[in-house]
Amino acid sequence: MPYDILISPFLEFDFMRRALVATLALALGAAPIGVILMLRRMSLMGDAMAHAILPGAAVGFLVAGLNLFAMSIGGLIAGLLVALLAGAVARATELKEDASLAAFFLVSLALGVTIVSARGTNIDLLHFLFGNVLGLDTATLMLIAAISTLSLLVLALIWRPLVLECVDPGFLRSISRAGAPVHIAFLGLVVLNLVGGFQALGTLLAVGLMMVPAVTARFWARDISTMLAVAVGVGVLSGYIGLLLSFHAGVAAGPAIILVAGALCLGSVLIGPVGGIARQLFPKQHLEA
Repeated sequence: MPYDILISPFLEFDFMRRALVATLALALGAAPIGVILMLRRMSLMGDAMAHAILPGAAVGFLVAGLNLFAMSIGGLIAGLLVALLAGAVARATELKEDASLAAFFLVSLALGVTIVSARGTNIDLLHFLFGNVLGLDTATLMLIAAISTLSLLVLALIWRPLVLECVDPGFLRSISRAGAPVHIAFLGLVVLNLVGGFQALGTLLAVGLMMVPAVTARFWARDISTMLAVAVGVGVLSGYIGLLLSFHAGVAAGPAIILVAGALCLGSVLIGPVGGIARQLFPKQHLEA
């Protein structure tokens, strides 16, 4: 019985195996990015950038239909453009960068939905907004895997200045000029992972496997390395359980994955050893002489 419930769907159905591999790759690439965003207090930026890629993907859809390459390139260009425009406006005016991003991503979301609605069907619009993780083909799976691999390689190269910028940006500026290039490279990784997540989970849920596991990890670890491991583990577990829930209960796979991640996050808020509610209510007694 446990075999039929927990393992059999992935052995019997190719689409389930593809979806599982895709969520594994997304967790490996996106969850570490989410941890860094959280530590830099840029968590909402991921959501903003996820919406910002929609008009570019929509333009790619108009040009070439549901073509993976065209939609990915369009989404990448749109995401980077919004990030650069928001940063430029924040530096040239008195507007804060978070407010600038909020304005740009709302306009981008509205523009993308308008483009898809004008030239596509309701099914196309649902595909853009919520993705189709159970319908991934080989090319899309390879794209997600390539983005995950590239993300891990680039993170390894920029890891030390990236972490130092999280902890003490003033000190990094005083000893090195790597801050700006590292920040730009990191923004590129954010957009890349959102483009990969967009193919599987859609623009509304792409940021889910990036931020929810990262927030969950915050309640289980204090050091960054452990947070990364916990975040990746939560992402993988969410994908596995979410796909099983989708298969057996007949619910949409993408929302099921994010709901499972949300349930794990809620449980961590309640019982997490690092700042969880139970730990706050019942702190450990310190030894006294």
